[in-house]
Amino acid sequence: MSHIFVRKCPRRANKTFKPKKNIPEGSHQYELLKHAEATLGSGNLRMAVMLPEGEDLNEWVAVNTVDFFNQINMLYGTITDFCTEESCPVMSAGPKYEYHWADGTNIKKPIKCSAPKYIDYLMTWVQDQLDDETLFPSKIGVPFKRNFMSVAKTILKRLFRVYAHIYHQHFDSVMQLQEEAHLNTSFKHFIFFVQEFNLIDRKELVPLQELIEKLTTKDR
Repeated sequence: MSHIFVRKCPRRANKTFKPKKNIPEGSHQYELLKHAEATLGSGNLRMAVMLPEGEDLNEWVAVNTVDFFNQINMLYGTITDFCTEESCPVMSAGPKYEYHWADGTNIKKPIKCSAPKYIDYLMTWVQDQLDDETLFPSKIGVPFKRNFMSVAKTILKRLFRVYAHIYHQHFDSVMQLQEEAHLNTSFKHFIFFVQEFNLIDRKELVPLQELIEKLTTKDR
C-alpha cells in the first residue's frame, strides 16, 4: 500500500476539472514556457526537457510543473464522467496499488476515499501550492524558497498518481474518446522530465513501470 500525507483541503466543486493555471504573459517564465513548447515541437522529448543554457533550474522546474498540472487537469477533465464514486470507490492504480488520504494533523491515519474525491483533494492541494507566490514566485527577482525543490517533487509525485489511475482504470474510455495519443505524449514528456532531474523516486513509478520502459526504451 502506498500512502499520501498532506494537509486536508476544504471540499470544492464536485467537478475535478480545475481552472487552468496561467503563467503571466510577458514574464520570464512565460518566455521559458514558449521555449519549452517550441522544443517540444521538434519531436525530441529528451532534448526538450533539458535545462536551457544559462537558465535557473528552480524556474525551469516551476514552469514545467505548472504545465504538467494544466495537462493533467485537461486529460482528467475528459474522463470525469467515467471516474465516479460508483466506478472508482477507492483511489487505485491497478489491483496492487491503492492510495489513501491524510492531512497529517486532523487525520493522522490515512483514510480510504473514492478516486474522484482523492483527485479533487490532490488537484486542489496542488493548485494551492501553485497559487502561493512564496513557493512559485511569478515576479522577476523574487527568489525561490529553499524548500522549493522538495515541494515540487511532492507535487510531481502526486500528479503521477493521476496518470497511473487514468492508465489502469480508464484507458478504455481514453481510447473511446480517441485521446490515447494525447495521453501517451503527455505522460512520456512528464516521465522524461522527472527522469532528467531525478524528481520522483523509482519506487513511486512502479505502477506504470512496464509502460515507462515501453515509452522510453527507443529514445535511450
